[in-house]
Amino acid sequence: MVRLAQKAFYPGRIPFPFLHIDTTYKFPEMIEFRDQFCREIGVELIVHTNQRAIDQGANPHRLGTQACCGLLKTRALLDALEQGGFDAAFGGARRDEEKSRAKERIFSFRDKFGQWDPRNQRPEPWNLYNCRVHRGESIRVFPLSNWTELDVWLYIYTEEIPVVPLYFAKSRPVVTRGRSLVLADHIDSVLPGEEPILASCRMRSLGCVPCTGAIYSDAATLPEIIRELLSFQRSERENRVIDHDQDGSMELKKREGYF
Repeated sequence: MVRLAQKAFYPGRIPFPFLHIDTTYKFPEMIEFRDQFCREIGVELIVHTNQRAIDQGANPHRLGTQACCGLLKTRALLDALEQGGFDAAFGGARRDEEKSRAKERIFSFRDKFGQWDPRNQRPEPWNLYNCRVHRGESIRVFPLSNWTELDVWLYIYTEEIPVVPLYFAKSRPVVTRGRSLVLADHIDSVLPGEEPILASCRMRSLGCVPCTGAIYSDAATLPEIIRELLSFQRSERENRVIDHDQDGSMELKKREGYF
């Protein structure tokens, strides 16, 4: 999505800031990549953290993923958007990721509380979008709504876009937790009694360290990832704990203001 913005405003700079909600549980490799990439392309980066919740001990192990996500992601996002006075926010969500995201419009309306009601969205006939908002309301814009995971990786390959190294397979220490592999070489990722093993794996989706699962894989290059994707039948978010911590989990979070 960043590359599309670069092309849209070329040869000028992207005229709006980037916003990252940092829960303090993100992968260090991702934070390092974020900072370096934003410096290289010359964009303003706003990093927002719900520091009050962090100071009060919010974490997924103590609160569970539902409550933790509500504080460190949703609340932090709503606060950052309000503080910045933004009436629109671009995101990279796609309809094929998860069933509640399949309900999203490309221009997704949010009320004055930052909440989403899938039954109160505007029609988009013939790709015509209504972006009018009243004071306090906002729009989430999803330009990649109709892309697939394969589309994204084909575009990355064609455009030679850099990505976080965690997306490429290599031997890493992991623990098995439910249906997921969790990387074991990060703080707070291993629970008492868990014994890490070495496995060739990679990430399909990046979230918070304790809540994001890896997959067994030998795909260490872009062509190998693309070939691997041709055989996949399930979304890359199937190993994200926050999507499955209760029935209708993602839709509940989105209604509250989650991206």
